[in-house]
Amino acid sequence: MSTTFTLDTSTSRANPTPAPMKRLTVPAIQRRKVEGKTDEPLVMLTAYTARQAQLLDPHCDMLLVGDSLGQVIYGLPSTLPVTLDMMIAHGAAVVRGSYHSLVLVDMPFGSYEASHAQAFASASRVMAETGCAAVKLEGGRAMADTIAFLTQRGIPVMAHVGLTPQAVNALGGYGARGKSQEEHAKIMDDARAVASAGAFAVVLEGVLEDLAVAITDSLDIPVIGIGASAHCDGQVLVAEDMLGMFERVPRFVKRYENIAETISNAAERYAAEVRDRSFPTADQVYRPKK
Repeated sequence: MSTTFTLDTSTSRANPTPAPMKRLTVPAIQRRKVEGKTDEPLVMLTAYTARQAQLLDPHCDMLLVGDSLGQVIYGLPSTLPVTLDMMIAHGAAVVRGSYHSLVLVDMPFGSYEASHAQAFASASRVMAETGCAAVKLEGGRAMADTIAFLTQRGIPVMAHVGLTPQAVNALGGYGARGKSQEEHAKIMDDARAVASAGAFAVVLEGVLEDLAVAITDSLDIPVIGIGASAHCDGQVLVAEDMLGMFERVPRFVKRYENIAETISNAAERYAAEVRDRSFPTADQVYRPKK
């Protein structure tokens, strides 16, 4: 039985209630790609809080607790300073706030690269303390042995190749990858290596479309695109980017709403009513019962 949250209308606080619904599993996600094709693309968005998970969960197949929370939630300049404790705290909140989607948690920079033992210790802690179903880690052929080590020990892994934000310093920026024949071949090799190592799916970020199509067609596991191609087996975006919370977003983002404007307008109306003392009204204050 999964756990979800309902809102207590008297307090506006989330309280846990059991929900007898079966959550999507790693094998269920894998089965969406049959003989190299996915009829119904997989839907994935990032989520960082219980309430956000509640709202996104009914519409998604997977919720990613991404290390992008470093920039989105904490205002950090990159994902590099994100810690394992941060990922675990937000991962647990998203698991508590969802009941349908498969929840996976990013392994932050420095938590898995040093050794197989370090990777297992970090990943097993993430899964034990959050209740998530899988972890995601960046890197291609260089991380294939680590992926194999984890999957052989019961930890499902989603890989991440192409533009890998944790390696932004080595890559020299966030530009699209796969422009040269050499880089094209390397990313293709990375994708095949992580699939062979046992990754159940792979995120393919910021690559030229022809490369995205070739990788999607060549792998038996689902390829989740972000700045890749509609031909991929699924798509992922940072929810706050998709919702219009930020003025500047990557080229590959489509804004489906302008939530930043909605919030700003609401705060402006609130401030005006506080200043002219029209809030609170009789409806928002407590008075003796007659």
